[in-house]
Amino acid sequence: MDLADPQLNRRSYDRADIDRIARSYRTWGNWGPDDELGAANHVTPARIAAAAQSVRHGRVFSLALTLDRHGPMVGGGPRVNPQHVMLRTPHNPIPGLDDDGLQRASDDAVYMPLQCSTQWDAFCHIYYDGQTYNGRGYDSISTLDGATHNSITNLRDRAVGRGVLLDVARHFGKDTLAPGESIQHEDLEACATAQGVEVGEGDFVLVRTGFMESRRATGAWGDYAGGHAPGLGVSTSKFFCERHVVGVSTDTWGIEAIPFETADLMSPLHIILLVNAGIYIGEMWDLEALAADCAKDSVYDFFLSAPPLMISGATGTPLNPLAIK
Repeated sequence: MDLADPQLNRRSYDRADIDRIARSYRTWGNWGPDDELGAANHVTPARIAAAAQSVRHGRVFSLALTLDRHGPMVGGGPRVNPQHVMLRTPHNPIPGLDDDGLQRASDDAVYMPLQCSTQWDAFCHIYYDGQTYNGRGYDSISTLDGATHNSITNLRDRAVGRGVLLDVARHFGKDTLAPGESIQHEDLEACATAQGVEVGEGDFVLVRTGFMESRRATGAWGDYAGGHAPGLGVSTSKFFCERHVVGVSTDTWGIEAIPFETADLMSPLHIILLVNAGIYIGEMWDLEALAADCAKDSVYDFFLSAPPLMISGATGTPLNPLAIK
């Protein structure tokens, strides 16, 4: 694959560029020195009530992958697919209960990395130059307790509001964007205009590339997790930050175009959005059914409910986001 191919819509940045952009959108201190909510401060009762008016028909779309051994984490490394085991099945009697099999029970357990499937990234997931959101340092993470600051649990009652789908793949007339293909600021602008939808303060933006469905259709995830992928380019930070959105989610493993648009930095958009702007990042969201419905009725906004699992100190969490139209 030739990453210089203009068809891939890529741009090039260095660390100095990212530092400049990140500082320009930094919100540290905007809500006080102890703030851990970031852009979730834009979620207000009035905005939630207004978002509820987006429910017109009561159609509900789950945007989550199932948590099982067949998920996208197939490349090795610390993230693996969920391992579901049975602790007790109804084939065996309940210890201490002698009732000739009248009553039986089943129990189970699961081991999984918290970022192995449809997820939110917490601010404490990424550190840059020794700090994460609002200037927290490495000492805000401990081996025993996890994150003492900027945990995903801060989003407990704020991951709700108006959702907007930007179906970039369909806007480009493609089933899927190509590995390495970048979505730029003006692409999001044009897509929103074509769809007749506006993105504003307090919104959650979902961007569809079609990449998840293209891999699922082959019956094998391949290098979906960590390999070359379409995604958001650095310039999209302008679109999201200047509109004061709360979160950005895509149907890809890492939201960004991979290889990254920076040769000397990993995940530059994470540095800008998560670390500096305090905008939450959602990854591996299944947008196919929702996108088909939006294309059918030309309505691209909806009520979104996507609360995290309340795992103390977690740097991310799996979840079952619900879009309700």
